[in-house]
Amino acid sequence: MFKVGQLAVYPAHGVGSIEAVETREIGGLQQQFYILRVLENDMIIMIPTSNAESVGLRPVISSEEVERVYDMLQERDVVIENQPWNRRYRDYMKKIKTGSVFDVAEVLRDLFVLQEGKELSFGERKMMDTARSLLVKEISIARHASEEEIESEMDRFFTD
Repeated sequence: MFKVGQLAVYPAHGVGSIEAVETREIGGLQQQFYILRVLENDMIIMIPTSNAESVGLRPVISSEEVERVYDMLQERDVVIENQPWNRRYRDYMKKIKTGSVFDVAEVLRDLFVLQEGKELSFGERKMMDTARSLLVKEISIARHASEEEIESEMDRFFTD
């Protein structure tokens, strides 16, 4: 159970703050909702407390998990399946929507590796930016660091 003021991660939208836990009547039934304000864009999302886990709402990662994400981002011995960009895009979008920070890191790493060998489609470049943005925001919160600091660390992974 999340508490008001706690930070949580909502899949594909990123880190948000639990602003309230409210009871609302929907279809004649009383239901409790988390009111989450996404930090990146101030979007408000209502999440039924009973579905929070199944939709992927989770706490921000720990500093130990940040190290695992960084290890994943630095891996270069990965095999990217040779498939059309639109199928790859669908597969990567599924991973981003899981809400797993490790899936998001895998998408960013794979797109970076792919980009070294060929030009990415517009959709893939946009997805790469999305994955990067989601990771930077969450890692900066987990490490109590500025987003600029985290971006700079990640840039070193992809330029070395």
